Amino acid sequence: MHRFTNYKFEIILLLCSIGLIGVVFLGISEFVQPGLFSSNVERTSNQAQSNPKPSLENRLSDGTRSLLPEPSQLKQQGISAYSRGNYAQAVTAFEAALKADRNDPETFIYLNNARIADRDHHTLAVIAPVGEVGEIGLEILRGAGQAQQDLNRLADTESVPIKILIVNDDNDADIAQLLAQSLVNQPDVLGVLGHYSSGVTLAAAPIYNRGKLPMMSAISTSVQLSGLSPYVFRTVPSDSFAAATLARYMLKDLGSQKAVLYYDSNSAYSLSLKSEFSTSVFSDGGEVITEYDLAAPQFNARKQIETAKEQGADVIMLASSTDTLKPSLEVIAAAQQQFPLLGGDDLYHPEILKEGGENAEGLVVAVPWHVLSDADSEFVQASRQLWGGDVSWRTAMAYDAFVALGLAREQAPSREGIQATLAETNFSVQGATGEVHFLPSGDRNRAAQLVQIQSGQRSSFGFDFIPLD
Repeated sequence: MHRFTNYKFEIILLLCSIGLIGVVFLGISEFVQPGLFSSNVERTSNQAQSNPKPSLENRLSDGTRSLLPEPSQLKQQGISAYSRGNYAQAVTAFEAALKADRNDPETFIYLNNARIADRDHHTLAVIAPVGEVGEIGLEILRGAGQAQQDLNRLADTESVPIKILIVNDDNDADIAQLLAQSLVNQPDVLGVLGHYSSGVTLAAAPIYNRGKLPMMSAISTSVQLSGLSPYVFRTVPSDSFAAATLARYMLKDLGSQKAVLYYDSNSAYSLSLKSEFSTSVFSDGGEVITEYDLAAPQFNARKQIETAKEQGADVIMLASSTDTLKPSLEVIAAAQQQFPLLGGDDLYHPEILKEGGENAEGLVVAVPWHVLSDADSEFVQASRQLWGGDVSWRTAMAYDAFVALGLAREQAPSREGIQATLAETNFSVQGATGEVHFLPSGDRNRAAQLVQIQSGQRSSFGFDFIPLD
């Protein structure tokens, strides 16, 4: 067992000692802050349509610019002070900005960077789609920022603190490849947490491999990433785990045999989950009788559901991506509770609760982790103090990824040293979701968890994702 296994308990003791008070539990629970997601998506999508893609320089920052739209005046004051090297003034301004908006992880990270000032430090990059994808990017930053603070607070006088370089790739494969090369060319960047979607991660992975820069994803689940490169790791389990769990639930718990499968032909994640689910169902005696592409121009959910009834289907599986939530909601509405509904982790999304309503009740989704299954853990308690509400599985997985990178860096502070440490068979650290260690493929050996949409008041929509026993 790695010598950092007990860090989790020490981390939380330190967090509890800093005296954070005034926790306000937010109505949207693990999605954090009512209305934040939908408004962010609309704002960033409109911005993307009206503005050209910014230069790479405007996509990277350790505190010299905001990558989020419309920074507050206090936050901008902190950024200006940080850019001038006036770190004491930057700390004061960022602290004030956080009091006004405790939920902003970019400000939180910039504050911790400013506290390091011009002391010796190591840099880890965190790639989060804070433009196009909005709230999901913020979820990743929350996990990374919380882990950065925990590790830096634990550092003794001889340890080197970590600064975070935030990078926005807008979940765009072309931009991600350019940014990956930029990071490879910056020798002070020792490791990367990223990217979001599997397709983007797959596009950038060869660049990290050539540059011998360790990259760890907290979100990408495609089976194509397994064994792709000795420099590619992930803390989230692959689609093979989620697919097997969903197939077993379909066949054993529901007693269903015939599935209609929906997927997104433009998503590497969706195609991976589709393939793995089909294989698992067939191998256990079930059948996928029809497949429909959610991204097809002539998509017609109502007609497809009528066909499913005629064919004797008894379950619907939605291997949707976040880009195809709208047609997925059309399927949910057309099904009208006449079929059990299953789905992948991209359906773990506030829009499904908000727009799906009663038609989505009963939907079972496979996720890597859920806050209610670990409600009394030190990580959950500490994250509630920091962010004023429960966090998502994406935040927890980002926390695990950053802790793994950060502690491997402490053992061997170089790119090749981090890679070699992470690849050791006895490497193990305690993260937000339990023990973190990696298989030779770079995968984390962790089972998926099933959650179901049920009526409830944890969100502001009247429905919640609740863990199934």
